[in-house]
Amino acid sequence: MNLERVPYGEAWDLQRSLAAAVSQGAIPDTVLLLEHPPVITLGRRTEEGELHVPQGPDVEIVETDRGGKSTYHGPGQLVCYPILDLTRHGRDVKRYCRDLEEALIRALAAVGVEATRIEGLTGIWVETKPVPKKIASIGVHITKWVTTHGYALNVDLDTAPFTEWITACGLADASFTTIAEELGRPITVDEVRPHAAAAFEEVFDLTFEELPVDEGAGLWPQPLHEQLTAKPTGATSSGKAQGIEQVAAR
Repeated sequence: MNLERVPYGEAWDLQRSLAAAVSQGAIPDTVLLLEHPPVITLGRRTEEGELHVPQGPDVEIVETDRGGKSTYHGPGQLVCYPILDLTRHGRDVKRYCRDLEEALIRALAAVGVEATRIEGLTGIWVETKPVPKKIASIGVHITKWVTTHGYALNVDLDTAPFTEWITACGLADASFTTIAEELGRPITVDEVRPHAAAAFEEVFDLTFEELPVDEGAGLWPQPLHEQLTAKPTGATSSGKAQGIEQVAAR
């Protein structure tokens, strides 16, 4: 699903609806690509003192069930939420996170940015001097081997909130960058979407079929969405009661 700018809470509700359907085998693996209005999300390992938003900014703050610490989402950032059944992808959380990293590295290479993992640091980085800069973050949640949350790739946005509003990812001295900064020119999220989708297909050995959606909030009431996310009879809302629950961040 290629969505436009979706409020964080609505996207989270959609993820959970899709995850219920994927876990029951009602729909295949599904991936959401979208942007968020300004929002700070707090992962399960967020510590006191990470949040220091000054007075004035119009930004939502949301506690989530993903792994990792605090991060920022905003327009100009491509967010990817894969809803995958890992019973078809190895049942290995570490491998899943590595595959997300690999998909990011390939997507960035396709637009001309060389990025890499750095041992001991989370996410994906550009090895600039004097210090590396973070260009993408990963935080996931897994219940009964079905994934939610995913990655956020900085395409073309102001990175000041990562350092001025929060201690992003718990890294007090981290620097952040964007594709636009690395290329030295503006670039849109829509330019990056197809490269991100193609890289994801390659790494996870999938073939995407794009689902038609209306713009913005028009997605939620349409019959296609209701059909895809209808909870099968007898399904339970308690993932913990029926299987494992894991979170991870990179």
